[in-house]
Amino acid sequence: EGELTFVHAFDDDGVIAGQGTLGLEMLQQNPMFDAIVVPIGGGGLIGGVACAVKETNPRIRVVGVQTARLPSMKRAVEAGEPVVVEAATTIADGIAVRRAGERTLPLVRKYVDEIVTVDEEEIASAILLLLEREKTIAEGAGAAALAAMMHHKTDLAGRRVAVLVCGGNIDVTLLSRIIERGLKKDGRLVRLRIHLPDHPGALVRVATVIAAHKANIVQTSHDRAHFGVSLSDTVIDIQMETRGPEHVAELCGALREAGYEYEEVT
Repeated sequence: EGELTFVHAFDDDGVIAGQGTLGLEMLQQNPMFDAIVVPIGGGGLIGGVACAVKETNPRIRVVGVQTARLPSMKRAVEAGEPVVVEAATTIADGIAVRRAGERTLPLVRKYVDEIVTVDEEEIASAILLLLEREKTIAEGAGAAALAAMMHHKTDLAGRRVAVLVCGGNIDVTLLSRIIERGLKKDGRLVRLRIHLPDHPGALVRVATVIAAHKANIVQTSHDRAHFGVSLSDTVIDIQMETRGPEHVAELCGALREAGYEYEEVT
């Protein structure tokens, strides 16, 4: 009615061709790579990139990566036609596509050698690695290809691999949660529940032990009513920043030597 042109997000020949220029740019920058790993949503990006790369050098291996929660292209390749997968939420919302494209599926079947999937924790770890090592903020979809490499989803040992990282549209609150969870998973953020006598100075003494071993207390909370503690005792949860698992083990050893009972809160 308005004489407007509808441009599909991925299932459009012009969009596919445009995204394929990324593959040509990567070949211009480094024509010597043996494999390329690319995120997949509806298939526009990988369809264009795989076509450009394979038509230039058929020996380059192309690996696609989808979120395990919405593996629509992987299912479509297996079925030989687009299929609708169940709706799901994912931090990789940029590739959260329930049905592969009609135009993109033939390109993927022709040019893509393998499709693998990554879960939410694996994607989060890739986002954190990019932030820490490369000072690059990537959204979940953009980090999916790196997640596949980090967690050995495909065997590319000994090959020169190009990993396509694209998209930085991530909510800061989600990024904050990913950082906190990633630090916890790496053993750099730990919470210990320590049993203490409930009298003045008890917290200072346990904090002195922690400080002596260079852990940084970021949060504490007391609880006198739960966990079966006696009326003369208390339980305190202490969240600390540490250098990693070895540092945590050192700290826990020091607390045991000082006579404290504790458990790690997971």
